[in-house]
Order: sequence, then C-alpha cells, then structure tokens
Amino acid sequence: MAVASDFSLVTVATALSPRERFEEFLQARGKRVTRQRRVIVDHVASRHEHFDAEQLLADLRGTREGERASRPTVYRTLAEMVGAGLLRKMVLDGRAVYEHDYGYPRHDHLYCTRCRKLIEFSSDDLAKICDAVAARHQFRVESHRLIVTGVCVDCRASRSRSRLQDRV
Repeated sequence: MAVASDFSLVTVATALSPRERFEEFLQARGKRVTRQRRVIVDHVASRHEHFDAEQLLADLRGTREGERASRPTVYRTLAEMVGAGLLRKMVLDGRAVYEHDYGYPRHDHLYCTRCRKLIEFSSDDLAKICDAVAARHQFRVESHRLIVTGVCVDCRASRSRSRLQDRV
C-alpha cells in the first residue's frame, strides 16, 4: 500500500479490472451480468469522485449508454458493488455516499459540513496509532473508517467575505 508524503493517495495494482471483479462476484452468486450493470460499473470505475445514487443516475442519463438505466437497477447495482468490494458506502448527514474501494489504499476523510466536500488523505502516523492500539488490545483489525468533520478553507473564506460585506 503506497502513500505519498503529502497525505495524498496513490493507486494500488489489482489482478482484475473492476468490471472483471464485479462479473466474477455476480457469477459466483448465480446472478446475470446484464448490459445495464456493465454500463454502471464501467461508468463508476472511470471516475474517482465521491457520489450518491441520484448523482450517478443523472450522470448516466446524460450518456447514450446509460440513458436507460433505471433507478432500481442503479440502487441494486450499487449495493452489489459494495458487496463485491468495489465501493464503500458512507452515510453523511443522512445521505448515502459511495467511493471507490478496490485498487485504493487505506485512507480517511475530512468532511465539510457546509458544502459536503470530502477530502481524502492517508497518514502513516495514523495507521501506526491504529495498529498500536489494536495490538495493545489483541484486536485483529479488519477495516477502519475515520471521518473528521469540520469546515473547509473555501467555506471559511466565503463566510469571512460575507462578514466583511455585512460591515460595509
């Protein structure tokens, strides 16, 4: 698992493409690999933003291949992608948000409660602390999720500008 020195993420090599991994997952469960599922997986795998199901549906409707994707198919496919280990689901302010999990190193997030921006970061120091705490309690870590909430620099700056305007 590689981590850049500036807390940014780097990619991790995988044996299968996201589509191959998903097809293998579906076949192992006796489910069909449909054209709509392929379009959804390929679309999600081609980008690396955090997104919700409604954003994905809107994005798909803007493409020729995805224009026929139904809402139930999108929601069902997202749940299957989580089950296949391709995506992680986070619930933030009551909203389900998805991110890539397959082919990405362990990482954490900063979440702006005003604009809902998610900033990914990875820290060797944080990983060492988690490992040390787990070892102290003889705990086998399977995964972890840290989401630090606050206000991003852009929202703080816009609030400062609006306060300045209020004084004029």
